[in-house]
Amino acid sequence: MKRELRIGKQLVGEGYPTFIVGEIGINHNGDIEIAKQLIDLAKWAGANAVKFQKRTPELAVPADQKDKMRETPWGYISYLDYRRKVEFSEAQYRQIEVHCKQKGLDWFVSVWDDESVNFMEAFDTPCYKVPSACLTDHNLLEQLRKTGKPIILSTGMSTMEQIKAAVEVLGVDNLMLTHTTSTYPCEPEELNLRMIDTLRQAFPVPVGYSGHEVGLVISAVAVALGACLVERHITLDRAMWGSDQAASVEPGGLQRLVKYIRVTEQALGDGNKRVYDSEKPSLQKLRRVQ
Repeated sequence: MKRELRIGKQLVGEGYPTFIVGEIGINHNGDIEIAKQLIDLAKWAGANAVKFQKRTPELAVPADQKDKMRETPWGYISYLDYRRKVEFSEAQYRQIEVHCKQKGLDWFVSVWDDESVNFMEAFDTPCYKVPSACLTDHNLLEQLRKTGKPIILSTGMSTMEQIKAAVEVLGVDNLMLTHTTSTYPCEPEELNLRMIDTLRQAFPVPVGYSGHEVGLVISAVAVALGACLVERHITLDRAMWGSDQAASVEPGGLQRLVKYIRVTEQALGDGNKRVYDSEKPSLQKLRRVQ
């Protein structure tokens, strides 16, 4: 079985260029104009797609968290009300759809509950992402499988047994796993990049990487270790309000990250030893015994 799936017009998997996703998530802070600027940023930097998060707050927010109060740009409000503030309406998602189409950029979402799947089925997105928090929600996984779209399953804060159970529900056709550690930002000693190969050995599906670290190099290393998709949170400015901003990549950083990944792909080669034409002058000049 070849490790690949199709996202929009592109095949993603082993042997194909790394699929780079700018995770907008909720870094737009409920402002559609900021969302459009982040889409523009992803296109300018050379990313392949952008991703948002879709929740039905009444369903997705745990019961013991709903009434907890927090400081927000909208005042001192409950966590449930905050989650409502950062959700886009259908009309706003239509604007996102049009804007991405104009830019020639794929877009999709992480869905956090059954109602969000129903909501998103009205849109022609090329795939769905399952956030790490929902990996054990088998009812949600079953609903997503019924859509027939490719599914990207994030594996943060989960055991191998839980991952195996989720894969059994989803099946391995049209499935990708992404290794991640769900800490924002994540310290290097907890990134555990060798899990990329562990997942590749355990499951016959393509494996990507969703990074929450500070900096760029580690995401390029993930590509060298076999990640065929790289997803990073993006922001206009890390100083903006929001829980994901500190682990996000700013405009210049995203452009550099795309460059680092493409150079890494070139440098990996095919593993077959050869003498390059560029080496031959050195061979003639420096090797005493031919």
